[in-house]
Amino acid sequence: MSLALPASPAHPAFRPLTRLPGRLSTWAAALLLGGLSACAAPPPPEAAESAAPAAVLPLRLIAFNDFHGHLEAAGQSLPWHDPAQAGRAVAVPVGGAAALGGLVQRLRAGAPDSLLISSGDLVGAAPLVSTLFRHESTVAVANRLGVDVGVVGNHEFDAGLTELQRLMHGGCRDNAPDVPVRSCAEGQPFTGMRFPLLGANVVDAGGRPVLAPSAVFQVQGVPVGVIGAVTRSTPGIVVPSGIRGLRFTDEAEAINTAARALQAQGVKTLVAVVHEGGELGASGQRADWNDASCPGAHGPIFDIAQRLLPQIQVVFSAHTHQGYRCERDGRVIVQATSYGRGVSVVDLVLDAKTGAPLPARTRSINLPVLNSLTPAALRTRIVQATPAPWGEALAQAGEDPALAALVAQDVAAVRPIAERPVGRLLGAFTRGGPHGESTVGHLVADAQWAATRAPAQGGAELALTNPGGLRGDLLCDGQQPPCAVGYGALFTVQPFGNDVVVLTLTGAQLRALLEQQARPDGTAKLLQPSASLRYTWTASAPAGQHVSELSVGGQPVQPGRDYRVAVNSFLADGGDGFTLLRQGRDRHTGPNDADALVAFVQQGAPAPDPAPRVTWRP
Repeated sequence: MSLALPASPAHPAFRPLTRLPGRLSTWAAALLLGGLSACAAPPPPEAAESAAPAAVLPLRLIAFNDFHGHLEAAGQSLPWHDPAQAGRAVAVPVGGAAALGGLVQRLRAGAPDSLLISSGDLVGAAPLVSTLFRHESTVAVANRLGVDVGVVGNHEFDAGLTELQRLMHGGCRDNAPDVPVRSCAEGQPFTGMRFPLLGANVVDAGGRPVLAPSAVFQVQGVPVGVIGAVTRSTPGIVVPSGIRGLRFTDEAEAINTAARALQAQGVKTLVAVVHEGGELGASGQRADWNDASCPGAHGPIFDIAQRLLPQIQVVFSAHTHQGYRCERDGRVIVQATSYGRGVSVVDLVLDAKTGAPLPARTRSINLPVLNSLTPAALRTRIVQATPAPWGEALAQAGEDPALAALVAQDVAAVRPIAERPVGRLLGAFTRGGPHGESTVGHLVADAQWAATRAPAQGGAELALTNPGGLRGDLLCDGQQPPCAVGYGALFTVQPFGNDVVVLTLTGAQLRALLEQQARPDGTAKLLQPSASLRYTWTASAPAGQHVSELSVGGQPVQPGRDYRVAVNSFLADGGDGFTLLRQGRDRHTGPNDADALVAFVQQGAPAPDPAPRVTWRP
């Protein structure tokens, strides 16, 4: 059984790394799937005779992860412990597609052969400049960056498999006249990704691969295999209906299976790209992202890496938006935060005779994507603190003018919509708060409740929203409240395009739903409640007994009574593990969640409500 992408130069999965100006050659393409391969033709004999074989071959791997369509720098920063200030952490302005492209160019210029890797979540949960164009703008930027290979992240499945395939292969979506989101804007065709997107552990109901498990690249005649996988938790964090019929299998097992298939083809250099991650230390006390000892490292990626074949000596990580560079069991496990703020660089040296890497000569680092907003003096200190040869790349990197122009064009097209005034806020709304509750969460839940309270709109008595669906804060940006807020800021809070669904649960089901907030690791993932819902959560209570004093509209909840509950369509489909919502009856589909928030702000300037709606007990 074999699975192939369309025979098009836009979807190479097997290519030689012969340096051409500004790009890698794409003259040969084939897929390696299930142990079946199509190999590139060998070079002409005269070329082989005229070239003296090298004893070793350097290969630079450059990866970025969780880009999420952050084409602009947009005030992004990274903490850096400045030696000149006694190690005090300073915020370094970083990011933006143009700066990322400039750094990638300098890193590629410093290596005879290189690969640029996207480690998943290239799109999804993105700012308006990406989402308004159905992420076609981000794909165009990735193509211009010169991405050679990517792996699917969970957010690539946000709009379902069919939409993911469109982003990969190209084609336009129909545009509704009353919806601001546009496909193929200005009549321009969309041709899709010019690089393969891998997913070894994504299979259909029959166990057949849906995506290419791996891709092979030639480094002057030596094959290098890249294997991709996505977190197996994907079904619980995307809209279930969009991936119906798909299975996400064990990451390590799938990677090892693909690795053995490559080894059978003679591939000795193996790289894993896994859209799964971990963390260093405790929240708010992260270790340095280049401390190879990785103090306090924990999380799924380290368990996955421990189970990989020993021949897989590089693991690019993602998903948790953390920075780390760990050296464990003879391999590098590395992640470069998120949003294009950093890149991971792994420099390999391959034995030209055996085709295997020389582990003792592997070097790696995480680098910040310094941009035009980075103060010159701070840039100089960072460059001086960065070892060669990477410091030189940081020093020489500028912004890619072609990428800057591409992004500026998209920003200009979005600006009239983003800056359209909506209303005013009586303070800042943020996602931070005790035990997971937040003022942004309260605002969104209240907006969804208000949009569906009328009998004709569903008759909701309460609303619940998931904290993972809240992707931004609403700040006054130096203005004194009340401060103006535009459509773009509100859209950024909820960029997924979910609808608000009203459904019926009994009081017993409502209580059981709230009990599903308890997680197997002993923590709780609290849904954000509207002002009409109150209850007490006892963290130490036995399973099924965490919720007490439950009331709706000030009245105790009756187990046998029906209640109308508003949630977004992601939750209504059982997302985030709240499977009980699939039992909801008499469903009524209301407005888009972002539109509900806009309408709520337009009705009157809301004020942040920091008072907890859930009483928390240890």
